[in-house]
Amino acid sequence: MSDDMDYGKLPPEGDDHFHHLDAHLVATDTLMTTLDNIQATIEAKAMTVAYGAAGYGKTMSVNSALRKVAPDITYRLELRSGPTPRDIRHGLFRALGLPGEPPTRPIEFDTLLKETLSQTFRVLVCDEAQWMGRSSFEYWRHLWDDRNTDIAVIFAGGDNCYRILKREPMLASRIFIWQKFKRMPEDEVVTTLPAFHSLWAGVDQKTIRGIDRAAAHGNFRNWATITKHMLYGMKKMGLTEINDDLVRWVYSKLGGM
Repeated sequence: MSDDMDYGKLPPEGDDHFHHLDAHLVATDTLMTTLDNIQATIEAKAMTVAYGAAGYGKTMSVNSALRKVAPDITYRLELRSGPTPRDIRHGLFRALGLPGEPPTRPIEFDTLLKETLSQTFRVLVCDEAQWMGRSSFEYWRHLWDDRNTDIAVIFAGGDNCYRILKREPMLASRIFIWQKFKRMPEDEVVTTLPAFHSLWAGVDQKTIRGIDRAAAHGNFRNWATITKHMLYGMKKMGLTEINDDLVRWVYSKLGGM
């Protein structure tokens, strides 16, 4: 989101696909569960955490669900490198498109944000939430707890979100839904890949299972990387279908093989 006019908005669907693959969003069990959880969170005006290891589709699933149920009222922040409450204040100021210059005093800044967040219902999304510490999560709680603000808050991030929140009962008790993202089961990988990208249509299930066990491990970001290498390798070698030599060539590009 390099354009200031786009900051805070949901990205287009194409941006969700790792390596910008010309791929399709597939209604996996995880994606449908996320949709249900997001809908419930919005109806309850609650706070929810989508957490898990990298590459399991947290951001993609949350963005996809919000495009369906709340595209015009969602405001998204992506924070990095140990954000402080000050960073969150300024991120919200920008995401909400507030006019003028940000207030210099925290109390004035908080008053402005609370007044803005009381005017109409909004869904606030904090992506890459694993970078936040206790004080930053507390700041979100401070905004959500205010009796006048009208918001739902969705955190998407790594396992550190879970660890920090669970250590703080006051924070953890306010989380409405905890959704852990896990590796995709092998049987679901086999059925999902052909719908995900045309490269895998017609590929023998044994080949897909072998690649998943050896390199992808049910991680869809890994599968996106493998797909990208496969497409390049086929072009480079003049192939029209996947063979064992191509698979070995792709493995040579991946670390830890």
